Amino acid sequence: MTEVDALTMLIEEFGDPKIFEVTESEFGRRMSLHEAIAVEMATVALPLADAVDWVREHVKVRPGFREFAEEHRPVILSSGFAELIEPVLERERVSLEVHANRLDVRADGWHPIWRDDAQCAECGEACKRGGLPTRSPVVYVGDGVSDHCAALAADRVFARDKLVAYLERQGVPFEPFEDFVQLAASLRESHSAKKGSTIA
Repeated sequence: MTEVDALTMLIEEFGDPKIFEVTESEFGRRMSLHEAIAVEMATVALPLADAVDWVREHVKVRPGFREFAEEHRPVILSSGFAELIEPVLERERVSLEVHANRLDVRADGWHPIWRDDAQCAECGEACKRGGLPTRSPVVYVGDGVSDHCAALAADRVFARDKLVAYLERQGVPFEPFEDFVQLAASLRESHSAKKGSTIA
């Protein structure tokens, strides 16, 4: 959804970037994704209202997001936090279904309230796979480490950044993307090929 991950931006601005570097390197080896996020978030002591104002001002969505959201009504499945996602959606005047974690903001730092802490039978992590829609086909759009397992369960995947490298290692087909203008065009083309007509 965003040009730069909002959680990463917030930690770099108001948390401890050195701890962030350590947790990112240890994730997948000695730390689970939830453990890494919890350590990173504990370094942020900003009042939530100030964080929301900052996110509204600094977090940018990728080109074409609003139009894509209005046309396709995607579900946002995030390992981030609803308190930081929803203000950006409101700024963009977009209302979407959001599945994300929540925040417990304390004086000693921010603490996650996990949306789902159950371990996935496939990857052993508390991942996004269980949040995928049950209807088919599922089109998945992602760019990060938290997208790995869920992307493997989708019927069609659009990927960028770290997700690209992972899917290439796994030999899983995907379509690269940079923005939502490109995504919308790709979906229209495939719809046209299947239905014999274009999407208005």
